[in-house]
This record gives sequence, C-alpha cells and structure tokens, in this order.
Amino acid sequence: MAEKCEKIENDIFDCQEHVPTSKPPNGVVLVVTRSKIKPPFGVVIATVLYCAEFVSAAVLCSMYHKTDDQFWLGLTITFMLVPSVLTQLTLTFVHRDVGRDRPLVLFLHLLLQMGPIIRCVEALVVYCQAGREEESYVTISRKIWLRRGRGTPMEWEVSHSERRLATHRNAFKRSAVIQAFLGSMPQLTLQLYASIREQYMPYSRVVLMAITLISIIYGALVCSVLAIQIKYDDYKVRLRPAAYLCMVMWRGLEIATRVTALVLCSTAVTYWVAPVVLGNLLFFLLLPWAEFWTKRASLPEHVEKNLSKLGTAVVLFLVTLLYACINVFCWSAVELDLTHRDLIEKRQRWGRLSVYYGVRLAENVVLIVLWYFFKSDFYEKVCAPLLVLQLVICYVLGVLFMMLFYQYCHPCRSLFPRNVDYCVHCVCCRRHAQEVVLKLTAPAPPPPDLTSQLGFDRETDILDDIMDAA
Repeated sequence: MAEKCEKIENDIFDCQEHVPTSKPPNGVVLVVTRSKIKPPFGVVIATVLYCAEFVSAAVLCSMYHKTDDQFWLGLTITFMLVPSVLTQLTLTFVHRDVGRDRPLVLFLHLLLQMGPIIRCVEALVVYCQAGREEESYVTISRKIWLRRGRGTPMEWEVSHSERRLATHRNAFKRSAVIQAFLGSMPQLTLQLYASIREQYMPYSRVVLMAITLISIIYGALVCSVLAIQIKYDDYKVRLRPAAYLCMVMWRGLEIATRVTALVLCSTAVTYWVAPVVLGNLLFFLLLPWAEFWTKRASLPEHVEKNLSKLGTAVVLFLVTLLYACINVFCWSAVELDLTHRDLIEKRQRWGRLSVYYGVRLAENVVLIVLWYFFKSDFYEKVCAPLLVLQLVICYVLGVLFMMLFYQYCHPCRSLFPRNVDYCVHCVCCRRHAQEVVLKLTAPAPPPPDLTSQLGFDRETDILDDIMDAA
C-alpha cells in the first residue's frame, strides 16, 4: 500500500476513471487528471431543498396568520429560521469568511439568509470555468481503487478548481445534515402532529411535509456516504445505483416509521413521549463524553485551525449534539470517538448496530402499543391493528434493506473482516453449540431394569402360587 499523503477533501476523488500509465518503481500507478470535473450535483440538490422548504414554510406561515393560529405559526417560524441560521453559520465557518474582507457575502448570509444560493452560484461558476485553462496541481492524492476485491494503488493530481469545488461540496454536505435533523425533522414532526390534532391537512402543509421528508432522507444518505468516506479514507469510494436505492429504502422506511410512532403516541399519551425523546437525546449526547472520560484522553488537536481548547470543546459539544439528534430518529452510521482527529470510530462494530436496531424496534413497538390502547375517538374509522402491523413491518423492512446494503452493496464490503451473514451464522452456530452442550451436560438416565425384561418377577410369582397350593 502506498504511503498516505496529506489529507485533502474527500469529494475530489469523484473524478472520472483514467487509464493508468506505466507502473513506476514504487508500485504506484500514476494517473494524471485531465478530464472534466463532475458537476456539483450535491450542491444543487441541497440548495433546491433548502429553498423549497423555506418557501413552503413561509406559505404555510401565511396561512396560519390568516386563520389566526398563533401557536402553530410561532413553532413553524422557529423551525424555519433556526436551522436556516445554523446553515448560514456552517457555510461561513467552513469557508472561513469571518477572517476575510467579504462584507457583502456576510450580509447575504446572516441578514438575507441567501448563503446557500450564493455558494451554489459560486460552485457552478467554478465548474463552468474549470478546464478552460491548464492549471497546475496543488497536491497529489494517493488512493486505492477496489475492483473485485483487489486494490490497485493510484495517484491523482488535484487542481485548484477541484480543490475549490471540494470545499463547496463538503460545506453543503455538512449544512444538509444540519438542515435535515435540526430543521426538517422537527418541522415534519410538528406538521404531522398538527394535522392529526386538527383533523385537517391543507395542501400547503402536505407539500411542506413531503419536502421535509425528502430533505431528511437526503441528509441521512449524506451521513452514510460521509461515514464510508471517512472510515475508508485510503480507498477511492464509488457507490453504485443499487447501493443508493438500498439506502433510500432503508432510510425512508426507518425515518417514516419512527416519526409516525412518536407522533401517534404523542397524540394519545402526550406526557409519555417527552421522557422517551429526552432520554434518548441525553443518552446519545453523554455516551461519547463518557467514553472520552473513561479513556482519560485529552482533546484532539487540529480539529479546526486557530481554535483554542475552549473553542475545540464547544465544537465537540455541537458535534455530539448533532450526533444525538440524528440517533434519536435513525442510525447515524458513525460512532463518535472524541480522542481521534477525525472524531469517528473507524471500526465496524456490528454489536452496537444490532443493539441499536433491536432496542429501537422494541421502543417503537411499545410506543405503537401505547397509542393502540389509549387512542382517541378520532381513530375509530382507522383499522388500528392493521396500522400497528404496517408500522412494525415497515420498520423491519427498513432493517432488512440495511442488512442488504452492508452485505451486497457496500463499496468496501470486501474489506470487512466480518459481514452480516457471518454474524448471523455465528449466532446460529452459538445457539446450536449451546444445545449440544446442554445435551452433553444433561444427567444420564438411570439404567433399565433388565430383570423385569428377563421374566424374573413372573417366575417368582409362579413359585409363590405353587407354595400356596401346597
């Protein structure tokens, strides 16, 4: 394996495949990047979802204002503006605009909330101008390209345009995750709860709920892809359409059933849902810090340039808060390790994954059962047992799609020391071994009485009869 060079942004390796040249003595295949850069589709998708959700939420707020629904109006505005401000701060932080003399950009970001639009335009301009003039590369990237389970070391020359596009892509990935789980998720939960309470679903609310659900699924997909890219940083990661399809089904079913279970239970037993959500949030918020204190480690360095220890601690707290918010509704696909520079545990822990989905399935079943026994008269026209069965089956299907992804569609599945089938086989073998051990350790039955089979008891009875006759 070639030596690991200076780490650069992950997305610059999405360039087209190249024909390798002659193999140099060090065993690395040199590939010179001369082809066109891929369009920034992720930047455009994140911008479109941001604008669509903001506009649809504004239209719904105008409807609430006309109907004088102050309670729903206040919460909708809150869940519209808070994630928008966090998105602007994220884009500004990643691009380091605070320390640069760019007052117009800061004005568009913080006051007009138009940061994603401006950044999307900048990314498209960089993409359109790339390749017109020959650029000198800024660094050389070494990656291992996996094909049929075999790795081929390769090299890429990274140009200035690719580096700038990589910065835009990574900034929008982080903002998409924040928008999804700190804005779209509470917005979807609120509007679904309001629809059930009011027993009325206007078109503006339906449109907003559909857009927020798409935004959440996209944010979950970004989490999964980022986790793969960070865990396998030495390898060139390329996902196939089947992998994306499995992830969409997995995330969509998982998130939809989780939100539905929470909202249904909250309409029946309102005060029981709050402890469940807060308990989940506190558990996942404190778990990385508890592991950090157990290891007695120090804060990681170089998390971000020009940050003091206090600033690093604040950034880590915000990261753990986002991590906890994600895990309340779906599997985050990563495990935080606050002692590592990348802040992610790079080992694949199947035990934690199975425990998470097992506990989450049991929790969803309990919430749905509570709703079934304490539901209001509004659900008389709904077949409650069928709805309960559908929710459970949908969540199980989501778990099956997750297992299918890790077993067959994961781009680095050949690197797994253990996979899903291995874990299932081990569980089955363990149960079989326990049954064999129980059979071997069971007390032996008493030996049969052979005298009764030989007729000794019958012969004694005949002699007794003869003695009595005499």
